[in-house]
Amino acid sequence: MSARPVIALLTDFGTRDHYVGVMKAVIAGICPDAHVIDLTHDILPQDIRGAAFTLAAAWRDFPAHSIFVAVVDPGVGTDRQAVAARVGDVCFVAPDNGILDLVLSAQPPSGAVRLENPVYARPTVSRTFEGRDRFAPAAAWLAAGVRLEEFGPAVSIPRRLDWAEPSVHADRVVGHVVHVDRFGNLITDVQAEPWAPRLAHADVWLAAHGPIRLVQTYGEAPPGALVSLFGSTGRLEVAMVGGSAAHSAGAGAGAEVHVTWRA
Repeated sequence: MSARPVIALLTDFGTRDHYVGVMKAVIAGICPDAHVIDLTHDILPQDIRGAAFTLAAAWRDFPAHSIFVAVVDPGVGTDRQAVAARVGDVCFVAPDNGILDLVLSAQPPSGAVRLENPVYARPTVSRTFEGRDRFAPAAAWLAAGVRLEEFGPAVSIPRRLDWAEPSVHADRVVGHVVHVDRFGNLITDVQAEPWAPRLAHADVWLAAHGPIRLVQTYGEAPPGALVSLFGSTGRLEVAMVGGSAAHSAGAGAGAEVHVTWRA
């Protein structure tokens, strides 16, 4: 018996209104066998960067052949493209506004199309709710077995947003906070892998705060202490034990973090 297709939804819609429920209803009407997972609907309104980070942090944990619908879309109803892309053995359906930047920069797509075929959209596409009328139907038809190439012409999906990259110097790596989670943890773009052999001799600095102790777990420091560690995404984080590092340090997305090497 084949597994049920998985469709994951990521939006900034919240759950107070009808938007998410209606998207699920549209999916159920096309592919009732689909298993729909709410990745999150609590992306800050119009926060494309936050959505891009969340999508990149999560997609590899899903089963093969999953389909992601990512709708954070300040340009809804404009001439920005609606696209679908295949990356490895999963597919993404989204507006072409940068929400796929981090996924596609980590692993280029093996195919991408513009969602143009009206057969795989609702008869009337709202200028304010393409999540319901274009993206949810496309994901459902993909889950039902329609080939990606049937949805429209092939396209390239360039990076749409400017993302700072860590800079490497003789005595340090300078990274940036790219996401603040609900606990106030400051998650950076500094990855663990390249630096693992040197981390035993590293100090972390966040603006005027530092050196910040590099730990394995939050429990290694007392409540109220700022710590740094590599979290579940493999990225360096600055956290406060039992509190919010963002609030305590007065820092947010874009703040510089320095990892310095001791002699």
